[in-house]
Amino acid sequence: MGLVLVAMPKLADSQRIADIIRNSEIPADPVTCTTGSEILRKVEDTDVDLVVGTKAFSDMGFEELLNYLPPNVKYVLLTKDTTLNYYCDNLVKLLMPFKPSDFISTLMMLLPDMVYRSRRKPKRSEKEQEVIDEAKRVLMDRNEMTEPEAFRYIQKTSMDTGRTMIESAQMILMLNSE
Repeated sequence: MGLVLVAMPKLADSQRIADIIRNSEIPADPVTCTTGSEILRKVEDTDVDLVVGTKAFSDMGFEELLNYLPPNVKYVLLTKDTTLNYYCDNLVKLLMPFKPSDFISTLMMLLPDMVYRSRRKPKRSEKEQEVIDEAKRVLMDRNEMTEPEAFRYIQKTSMDTGRTMIESAQMILMLNSE
C-alpha cells in the first residue's frame, strides 16, 4: 500500500485528521502537508495512493491540484460546501462535519486491497481443518454427497444456526458417532 497524505492549510488540522487515520485499522502512517506544491513533491517522490485535503491551499485550489495529480491518486475532498458540483474520476467529496467511522470507511473503500484485507478472517488451524474434513467424509459416506455438497451442507448449517463451521462440523461428528 502506498502513502496517505493529509493536506490542510493549518498543520494542526492536518495532524487531527492524520490521528484519526492512525487510530483506525488502516495500516498507514499518514504524512501531513500544508500546501499544494508540497503535495505534488511528495506524489512525485513517493508512491502515494490517497490525498485527503480541502478546497484551497495558500498556493492553489483543489481543481488545479487535481489537474497535476496522476489519475491513480485519489483525492478525498473534505468540505462544508453542499453546493459544490465538481466532478472528476479520482475525486470523492466528504461533507464536514463527519463521523470518524464514515471517514475511515471512505478511505478503506478507496485504498487498494483494504476492504479485502480488513474482512479476511484468519486461516483455520490444521486441527480445525481436520475436523471439517472428517465431517465432510462422514456426510459423503452416510448421505452419498460429493465433497462440494458436504462442504456446502456444513457451511449452510453453520449460517442457519449462527455457529462457526468448526462448531457445525463437531456437531455433525458428535451426532454421527452415536
